[in-house]
Amino acid sequence: MADKPKGPSAPGSKSSSHKAPAHRAHVKVKKARGRTVSSTRWLERQLNDPYVLAAKSAGYRSRAAWKLAELDDKYKLMRPGARVVDLGAAPGGWSQVAIQRVKAGEKGGGSVLAVDINPMPELPGATVMQLDFLSEGADAKVIEALGGPVDVVLSDMASPATGHRQTDHIRIMSLCEAALDLARRVLAPGGGFVAKVLRGGTENELLNAMKRDFRTVRHVKPPASRADSAESYVIATGFRGDSA
Repeated sequence: MADKPKGPSAPGSKSSSHKAPAHRAHVKVKKARGRTVSSTRWLERQLNDPYVLAAKSAGYRSRAAWKLAELDDKYKLMRPGARVVDLGAAPGGWSQVAIQRVKAGEKGGGSVLAVDINPMPELPGATVMQLDFLSEGADAKVIEALGGPVDVVLSDMASPATGHRQTDHIRIMSLCEAALDLARRVLAPGGGFVAKVLRGGTENELLNAMKRDFRTVRHVKPPASRADSAESYVIATGFRGDSA
């Protein structure tokens, strides 16, 4: 069973107060000409999602920022001065949290490399790299851009959903495995790794493989991950490096 952090603090903060975003009165979306039933439901969910509202209020590009903030609050993945690579970074919510946590752009601060196949507006404190990470030679380009070992590899990469659960599971696990392969090549000893996975069985095989390279491996579903979503995250800390 996946670990569950008790609740979020504000993205980018290290607050010891773990309070979920406040709920407000439910907003009902009326039917409109040209809008499908599914799009109406999606809009209503967005308007009533406290994490969406909190992310917008805090200036974050996506509600996903809360997921990383919750994970980092509990598992202490990032610290000021750390070097981070964020795979599948667009639209930039995770990178924004990483920038704040490692104090990128500040004197003595760390650095963040944000990589995504889609274009992404620049982020102060991060280097943005548009790249298909699964393309031939992409990993070498990322390694060159990093210019040395990093402390944390993040991956929120996901492929477009097909609606076929097994196919979607295989695709996202492939992305996770590609991210893990990079992590093994660029992480400094003691480093950490976080990646999105989907329920489907083979994530247990991945966890077992990761235990050979990391001292601690966990399977976690943060509170900001919607209850009806099959997503969760694998978190590995204490990279063994050359001793693996």
